[in-house]
Amino acid sequence: MMKNTFKLLPVLVATALLTACPSDDDDNTTTPPESSVDWTKTNAWFEAGQNTVITANETDVNLTRGSAKNVILFVGDGMGVSTVTAARILAGQIEGQTGEEYQLSFDKFPVAGLLKTYNTNQQTPDSAGTMTAMISGAKTKAGVIGLSEKALRADCASGQGEELVTAIELAEMAGKSTGIISTARITHATPAATYAKSSERNWESDDGLSEEAKTNGCKDIAQQLIDFNYGDGIDVVLGGGRRHFIPSSLTDEEGKNGKRQDGQNLISLWQSKHSNGQYVFDQSGFDAVDTTVADKLLGLFNSSHMEYEADRANDVAGEPSLSQMTEKSLQILSKNDKGFFLTVESGRVDHAHHAGNAYRALYDAVEFAKAIEVAMNSVDLNETLIVVTADHSHVLTLAGYPTRGNPILGLVKTNDSAGNPESEPVLAGDERPYTTLGYTNGLGYANYGDDSFGDQRYSEQHNTGRHVHTDEDTESSGFHQESLVPLGSETHAGEDVGVYAIGPGAQLLRGVNEQSMVFHAIDYAADLINQAEVNAVQ
Repeated sequence: MMKNTFKLLPVLVATALLTACPSDDDDNTTTPPESSVDWTKTNAWFEAGQNTVITANETDVNLTRGSAKNVILFVGDGMGVSTVTAARILAGQIEGQTGEEYQLSFDKFPVAGLLKTYNTNQQTPDSAGTMTAMISGAKTKAGVIGLSEKALRADCASGQGEELVTAIELAEMAGKSTGIISTARITHATPAATYAKSSERNWESDDGLSEEAKTNGCKDIAQQLIDFNYGDGIDVVLGGGRRHFIPSSLTDEEGKNGKRQDGQNLISLWQSKHSNGQYVFDQSGFDAVDTTVADKLLGLFNSSHMEYEADRANDVAGEPSLSQMTEKSLQILSKNDKGFFLTVESGRVDHAHHAGNAYRALYDAVEFAKAIEVAMNSVDLNETLIVVTADHSHVLTLAGYPTRGNPILGLVKTNDSAGNPESEPVLAGDERPYTTLGYTNGLGYANYGDDSFGDQRYSEQHNTGRHVHTDEDTESSGFHQESLVPLGSETHAGEDVGVYAIGPGAQLLRGVNEQSMVFHAIDYAADLINQAEVNAVQ
């Protein structure tokens, strides 16, 4: 029986607004609670998505509502088309090929399309607004999580009554098992959008809440995860961000202090709520989890974000890869006869791009593709919809006419007049070589060699312009590409991103769509709203 008993009234299908916030009790009454929500208001983004599905259903005889028992949504944070192309070439070159002809796991999907990523207030978006669109079916402002575009950023009161329902909430209400995986902090914008409602993405723990937010009763994002009370709660949560779940007076297993000012240990609270749950913080604990027994799993593997894939072996306590987390999660979630909904984010592709470090971004993207392959081999694709996409792009470019098979992280070498590869890097008009990959803006050039660690670039000033020399090793993990515009961090880009799909309902994502269409394709394929409504009155 569901712990949350509000009924998904027909108007909900038009507005995607909750009738009431989740209760903290176990009242199983089927009478919807009183609500102050104005049901006359509408959400144009949600309506447009619903109408697109209706039109597709009328023209495609192969579409069947509810044919997907399971759904997996893979989000490569910042994985724009240029990143996919470069990661494809790198993956092929790692295996000894030229790279261009290689196919990543999701390159083989039968359906591909494009998504428009803008937020309601920005041409170039952020992750809070974009993931909210994909998981809730309605676009919203940058920096805003789980609320409609009527909410104001960092204004708690403005978001009250503007809460959006998410696919993971609907899946729980429908009786499915659910999971969230991220290599970023699990309270970071993209994973947070699956379960939280916050007018400010940075309210990850109570130490970040404004006085206005506290006065008006807004909860921090970590607290909302622990208080999540739909169905029997989220079954698998794996990622980073341990610091937001423990008090500042507590030192974690890797010697880092918590952030919470309220004195709460939310990990202990989660354990008390789930007597059958297992909490793990390192590789050995993760490996020891018996998926035939475990029904609830919480893994917080780092104080902040998890390590980049290139640096994962350096983690103090050891942490699993994205592929490993995906495989173990599916083993747990697949035990539910009603199916499951799983969201998997490769969050650190984005972070490496922000640092201007293509090496780490691409290696994380390659691991992301491996996790997708693990999923494909673990499920029945006749009853499982897999969607792979990005929340936004980055200002990464591939240019310079390099010869085929040229190292994607290397200096540009072109072909001679006879079509043979030149042995020396080509020089630009300033008599310097240049790399295939570059960034339009950001911190710019640096080279720390292979003895580097992620994000150290931020400790130094920007260094834009031309600096690369002919004998430089541009393929080391510590090489940061040159950039043009000096900024303290490389920025997102605003172009469309790719979406790739396989399984029941995949064809709904063909062509060019609003990003919010992802939710509507998922809802149609798994029939989430209708199943949640049925459960609400049982």
